[in-house]
Amino acid sequence: MIRLTDVEMQYPNGVQAIRGISMTIEDGEFVFMVGPSGSGKSTIIKLLTAEVEPTAGRIMINGFSVNNIAERQIPYMRRTVGVIFQDFRLIEKKSVYENLAFAMRAVGSPSKTIKNRIGYVLELVGLENKARRLPSELSGGEQQRVAIARALVNNPNTIIADEPTGNLDPGRSLEIMTLLEKINELGTTMVVVTHEKDLVNRFSKRVVALENGKIVGDSTGFGYFGGAKSEKA
Repeated sequence: MIRLTDVEMQYPNGVQAIRGISMTIEDGEFVFMVGPSGSGKSTIIKLLTAEVEPTAGRIMINGFSVNNIAERQIPYMRRTVGVIFQDFRLIEKKSVYENLAFAMRAVGSPSKTIKNRIGYVLELVGLENKARRLPSELSGGEQQRVAIARALVNNPNTIIADEPTGNLDPGRSLEIMTLLEKINELGTTMVVVTHEKDLVNRFSKRVVALENGKIVGDSTGFGYFGGAKSEKA
């Protein structure tokens, strides 16, 4: 579970990025986070990955308190959160398999576990026949599937996807979002930051809208960008 309580975030340069946000994301939820540039979306991601600490308020992530977490605990907290980036961030000289194995070795997984887990996640994302390919030999959509597999490979409770379809055409974007929905249905909490209103409106999910560092909408239905919706209790 993710819980933000009266969270404020002011950067050293004086920019007030987050202004008193309170929000709870329950285990197993799928949440879109939307808003214009400068609304606070990127700062929320940094807060949820403990890249920055809030200047006020409390943040709980999967049983860890970001406010007073010991430095030695941060890697354990981050293992519960997988992150998917818009620009994929794959290691170009490593194969698909090696990219995933690298992420697993970083947390001390044994070789047998690595082999079994990578086989499972590659099948899940539809790349079971691409394990030995380099990222440069894959399409943009396939590279994003590798990035999703990497986020999944250490079996996190939660995945945060930062504009996961930003570099893809509409057809591939829908495929990726459908895959994220499938992963969510298997039990993983999903937080998707996006500006693509057409995609948001195709999925009947909870939508949290940010503007000027505040939550200005929190609804479930056919999205924040128009169509039927009902306020979340």
